[in-house]
Amino acid sequence: MLKNIFKIIAIFVLGMGGGIFADQILWPYFIERPLFYEYRLEQSPIHLTETNEIVIQENTALRNAIEKVEKAVVAVRTETSVGKILTGSSLIVSSDGLIITLAELVPQGADFVFFVDGKTPKYQILERNLKENLALIKIEETNLATVGFADFDKLRLGERIFLLGAVLETEGLQKIVNQGIVKTFNKESIETNIFEQDNLEGSPLFNIEGQLVGISTIDSQGKVRAIPVTKIREFCGF
Repeated sequence: MLKNIFKIIAIFVLGMGGGIFADQILWPYFIERPLFYEYRLEQSPIHLTETNEIVIQENTALRNAIEKVEKAVVAVRTETSVGKILTGSSLIVSSDGLIITLAELVPQGADFVFFVDGKTPKYQILERNLKENLALIKIEETNLATVGFADFDKLRLGERIFLLGAVLETEGLQKIVNQGIVKTFNKESIETNIFEQDNLEGSPLFNIEGQLVGISTIDSQGKVRAIPVTKIREFCGF
């Protein structure tokens, strides 16, 4: 009887030792062989980690881009000759006070106010192009924040972009951001998947690097399109 008990214990110990050997040494050895590689049971969560890192990096890049261009975006308020109030945004394009906006926001015969860094400087309308819907203004300010221009030839479908507008509200000047992608584009227009209110007309459109892509127009349905940066540079003489 005692002999049988010792035999059972010995079998148990040998079995346990064999299981440990197979699990810790034998199986890891074979699983790395080409024939058995496809049967690996463990996979590192690489894709999930990479996705999280990409999202974090994109959000950080967007915040940095907004901070980079925010001071160059200014508000414009217009009262037409018949008393109609127009509001929108404009963009500083040179440190000595050149501003570009939509021609429809500064119609001839109207009174305008540009809100630049808490000031309302004097201005002069240098040029209006009604066909291209662009206007160039010179304000009496210097050492202003400016932005860089995107390379239109490098623009791609699906590229991430954001709109940044300045709106004058009852509580003061507000900056508004909306983001999306390039839905389609050509030399005449850039269409986005962004929808906004018409008081953000004239808001500049930037890429994720904070470079100007275009100046926004908004149709009656709220769809945001943009006048491409190539037209803007040509109009400004840059």
